[in-house]
Amino acid sequence: MVHRGASALSLPDDWPAHPDPILALNRMGSFDWDLDTGLMHMDAQAHAVFDMRPGEYDGNPATLSVRVPATESYRLDTMVSQALKDGSENYGAYFRIRCRDGSLRWTHTQGYIRRDETGRPRRIIGIVRDATEELSESAARREQAAEDEARRQQTNVVQITTAALAHARTVQDVIDVLKDSHGLTHLGATSLVMGLVEAGRIRLVAEGPAGSFVPGTLVTRIDEQYPMSEVVRTLAPRFIESPEDFAESYPLLWPHITDLKITSAAYLPLIAQARPIGAMGLLYNDRHGFSAEDRNVLVALGSSIAQSLQRAMFYEQEKDLAQGLQQAMLPRSIPSVPGADVAVRYRSASLGRDIGGDWYDLIPLPGGRVGAVIGDVQGHDTHAAAVMGQLRIVLRAYAAEGHTPATVMARASVFLHELDTDRFATCLYAEADLSTGVVQLVRAGHIDPLVRHTDGTCRRVSVEGGLPLGLSAEFGRLEYPVTSIELDPGHTLLLCTDGLVEQPGTDLDDGMHALRELICSGPDDVRELADRLIDVAEDRGGDDDVALLLLRRRGLTDQRSGGRLQQHVAPGDPEALSDARHMIRAAVRAWGAGERADEIELVADELITNSLMHTEGPAIVTLRVLTGSDRRLRAEVEDASSALPRRREAGESGVSGRGLLLVDRLTDVWGVEARGGGKCVWCEFVVPDRD
Repeated sequence: MVHRGASALSLPDDWPAHPDPILALNRMGSFDWDLDTGLMHMDAQAHAVFDMRPGEYDGNPATLSVRVPATESYRLDTMVSQALKDGSENYGAYFRIRCRDGSLRWTHTQGYIRRDETGRPRRIIGIVRDATEELSESAARREQAAEDEARRQQTNVVQITTAALAHARTVQDVIDVLKDSHGLTHLGATSLVMGLVEAGRIRLVAEGPAGSFVPGTLVTRIDEQYPMSEVVRTLAPRFIESPEDFAESYPLLWPHITDLKITSAAYLPLIAQARPIGAMGLLYNDRHGFSAEDRNVLVALGSSIAQSLQRAMFYEQEKDLAQGLQQAMLPRSIPSVPGADVAVRYRSASLGRDIGGDWYDLIPLPGGRVGAVIGDVQGHDTHAAAVMGQLRIVLRAYAAEGHTPATVMARASVFLHELDTDRFATCLYAEADLSTGVVQLVRAGHIDPLVRHTDGTCRRVSVEGGLPLGLSAEFGRLEYPVTSIELDPGHTLLLCTDGLVEQPGTDLDDGMHALRELICSGPDDVRELADRLIDVAEDRGGDDDVALLLLRRRGLTDQRSGGRLQQHVAPGDPEALSDARHMIRAAVRAWGAGERADEIELVADELITNSLMHTEGPAIVTLRVLTGSDRRLRAEVEDASSALPRRREAGESGVSGRGLLLVDRLTDVWGVEARGGGKCVWCEFVVPDRD
């Protein structure tokens, strides 16, 4: 019960040491609630009203939760918040508290809201008093008035229970409301049982109090001689008026509950959409018979519980479906990346169908490179998850084809735009060469990455970005700038979605600063660091998903690459071609190619010559040493032509056509890889180990 219109109240200057004598005379306690600090001071009489001993209350209103049931607290909080928002000067309400001995009693409060000159509420001063006698049945009342009051109380219990059930999302939430809201206790029930219909049987999901469970009733058949089975079969409530009626009607159950001193019981079918989904039983030890009004109230309660249960079942089914869809769209596993330690984490903040489109991906690329992706599709529903899955696949495909990072992002934006959806996506793509530590970053409306150094410090990497995917294609702004950084051995690159950064009441910069502090104080191991970050996100809660990817470049002692050189050769530039040949000759000798040095020089020169002769663009020559089970020298020649090299027969007098035959004979292994709009021809030679 809530009302407005409480009178203004002022507290004496020496309050609370000397309470207002008029209030004390009427056994009223007073309080002063400072809305700026959140602290609420109470005098001794107010402590007595809440049955709180000295030292049990610390000034924080949340401490009173041990006395104010959750449903009552929610109702009070809603009422006070509304009064603060709508400009009211006062409020008043009746609510229940649970005393130290477990009994419930009514309490009344009145509050006067004091505001500053701008209208902002600053304090609430008010009174609390015991209103049990005022609201309880009185022996002096007429019998009809007592019946009316009891009827009102029962109806109020149904309303309070129904209001609490409105916030229940899962079946367990419904059970918690029934067992913790005290509504059923006010109906006089001694014991509660509830079961759900599953595959032609009834599974017991709630019973109480402790010690009232009947062996053999955890799962029962609908055709058995039990009261819950009967109401499910008949779809009609069963009111048991006396112990004799109980014993005669249900001889299997009665001997097991005689210790509960049951005098009557009400079993209600839980019906939703004209079919039984379960049954509930209320057992009493101080009631004999049920009036027509009692039966109507209980049937209404059963109907409300059935609707809440069905809604909870739908929530759980949709949540399982949505999470299954989302998990199916994410990578099943992260591949092992030579030269790096990787950790990925995902935290869902979803309830029901409210899931996000956050995703991560790790893409092995040729030449010891790896692509790392983090992204977030707009929205929190199954559509967002579906778009996310498609976008992840095309990003992976474009990267694997060998396109540059900027091209990968531009093509993904065009794909999302042509998907004809109303969603856009933010994304960050990082392509790392783990042999050199060079990382190319492209950002599409996403938050910046961070890098943790070996000394534990952490910095935010400012990446010049473009529009989110989908929007850049719509507005014709597909140019994505590329930012290059060097990731030293032992450094860790961190990519995440904004769910890890954004917090209520703080801006993005504050969130990034807090994240940097957390990373600086975190463990060195990337998996342990990822666990810590996701645990913090879990503790903080929030209504957004979190995706996280950490990539740590390993130290020099465990790198796969032992060296790397690269040379750009333009067409028609004999000096650049001469420099490339000089680089190859110097490298193979410096790296200890031994007797295979001449073979490597010959094959590399052949690949460069073929590229310059058969394409119109430049060639990029890369030499690197690979260490593993054996030591290899790898040569790569990349050009802008998508035409694949093919072997030709030169003939006895031909002066050309033997290039690929030469490559095939002299190398241990060779091949061709697509690189965006061009290709890369590579070959490897096993060379001697060096001391």
